[in-house]
Amino acid sequence: MTFNRLRFIRQVDLFSLKLFLSAVEEQQIGRAAIRENIAASTATKRIQDLEEIAGVPLFERTPKGVVPSPAGAVLARYLRSIFGQIEDMRAEITGFDEGVRGEITIASARSIIAPFLAHEIGEFRREFPGVELVVRELENAEIVPAVVQGEADIGVFAAAPGLELEGADVATYRNDRLVAVVPKGHHLEGRQSVTFADLVPENLVPVRAMLGAFETAAKRIGYDYEPKFSVRSAEVAISLVEAGLGVTVQPECLVGKEFERVATIELAESWANRVISIATAHGRRPSSAAAALIDQLLDRPLDTPRAGREPRRFVTG
Repeated sequence: MTFNRLRFIRQVDLFSLKLFLSAVEEQQIGRAAIRENIAASTATKRIQDLEEIAGVPLFERTPKGVVPSPAGAVLARYLRSIFGQIEDMRAEITGFDEGVRGEITIASARSIIAPFLAHEIGEFRREFPGVELVVRELENAEIVPAVVQGEADIGVFAAAPGLELEGADVATYRNDRLVAVVPKGHHLEGRQSVTFADLVPENLVPVRAMLGAFETAAKRIGYDYEPKFSVRSAEVAISLVEAGLGVTVQPECLVGKEFERVATIELAESWANRVISIATAHGRRPSSAAAALIDQLLDRPLDTPRAGREPRRFVTG
């Protein structure tokens, strides 16, 4: 099959092209899916469909991810120009209308800001230049109280046992999963999955925000968990693992390609599914600016339903 211009124009949507460009830049389809806020399986299918419509391979698959084929490199070059023109068009059209204005304070944790929110609020800021954004990095347990007490307009947090949600309305933003992270060559590396019981004897390094979950899991199996390390960030924990000083459990989205000396393994625990939610204060109507940001965060392509919920449906706390 050769490249058919009319077929390409009629069947390819802009979102698939943007996803393709993200995959080129991230060098991994999975991380492009995270960046564009869709499921990895959906991202893979969209790119496969794009290659079928184009009639040529757009990527070369490698053990570390993907790199554009010669045809893919040409497509990426033109897409950067096209999306640049779309951004110019948006800015010019926005000039005819003052649009949404105001200030939004967003409270979230580092493990959510880095892989998810930074990209999303960057897109929002370009879409709504009249809105001032204030981002507060807090510990996960501090996020909902900050919203309830009026210190933040929107909170984005990871669900956790014992987390107090009273006074907040909550909607599911996305799902992530926790994975075991071990050094390359570790005796667990070849396993398809591991349990918490497999990890605790291996000097399990906790991030402070996850220490409570680890202690609860240890009690369930009758293990006296006394960690030798206690760190605040995933990057530090993974660096210790790279140095051969232990193993850790982290959100999969945080184990990027920059960590070349570690391997990830599926964590076969019920609590390994990480649900990330948006909180607003119960009974307090969000401003038009905050409502616009919430709409963007909850927006998904129609083929990727959001954890079985309808968009913008909040659970009252």
